[in-house]
Amino acid sequence: MSDDKSVKKKTSLKDFDVIRKWPLYLMLFPAVLAIFIFSYIPMVGIVVAFERYDPFKGMFGSPWLGLENFKFFFSGSSWLTVTVNTLYLNIIFIVSGTIASIIVAVMMTEIRNKAFSKTAQTIMTLPNFISWATVALFSLIFLAEDGIVNKVIEMFGGDPVAFYSDPVVWPATFCVIRIWKGAGWGAIVYMAAIMGIDSSVYEAAKMDGASRFQCIFRITLPMISNTIILLFLMSVGGIFRGDFAMIYPFIGDNATLFPTTDVIDTYLFRALRTSNNMGSNMAINLYQNILGFLLVFGANYIARRFSRESAIF
Repeated sequence: MSDDKSVKKKTSLKDFDVIRKWPLYLMLFPAVLAIFIFSYIPMVGIVVAFERYDPFKGMFGSPWLGLENFKFFFSGSSWLTVTVNTLYLNIIFIVSGTIASIIVAVMMTEIRNKAFSKTAQTIMTLPNFISWATVALFSLIFLAEDGIVNKVIEMFGGDPVAFYSDPVVWPATFCVIRIWKGAGWGAIVYMAAIMGIDSSVYEAAKMDGASRFQCIFRITLPMISNTIILLFLMSVGGIFRGDFAMIYPFIGDNATLFPTTDVIDTYLFRALRTSNNMGSNMAINLYQNILGFLLVFGANYIARRFSRESAIF
């Protein structure tokens, strides 16, 4: 009995992790508070999606409509077009951007000349700091009917492309522009992951006769696979959010290009300009967020089945 009593310890405040590591929790507190204030408290505004919002009566005084605002959105065919466009464009952006960033990261880490490597990295990350409005302005010079791109196409015997009247070419055009702008910046994380691989693994592989390409496909890519999956899952979270800052400066209100470029965000922006019904606009936004939320959980579930380390939660 005396031995059992000696084994039992009285729990004190010092045994709690929060007390023992209070400086770390104190550093974390501002970030948690900011997320709570700017991300969780505004979620109360979801109620606007179910009422005819009157700014004078406020969120809790406006008349209740139930699902009428959602019927307004789903009554036409536009909801299907903008949903498909948002999903399709973001899929090709995420896949092409991920592949391009990985290729850039591998190329940069394989370059032995440090001076050239650092210069190339700087040049490739610079487009990320150019605003989409500026890129769209320069595109008028490059993509016009008598622009530089069409002159190059004609030089090789092709027919000029009417970029601003042909909606078919814009998914590929956006994909190329997005890679040019973001591949260098996106490669930074992959480069950091590659730098963390033990160099002795490469030395052992070379002693066994492995070529440089074999080292890339048998060592580098498998070793950073968890990083690739994790970043992919984080990108999936915004897959139903069309990049308004990128698309609208290029397309604007050009209805000719809407069949392939009109996404939920641009549709919502036009609805805000032409309609005073805040409830219907909030309903569209809520629909967008629910789809993204479900897709994140689905993608994370699939990732956990293959590798628990690569899942977000």
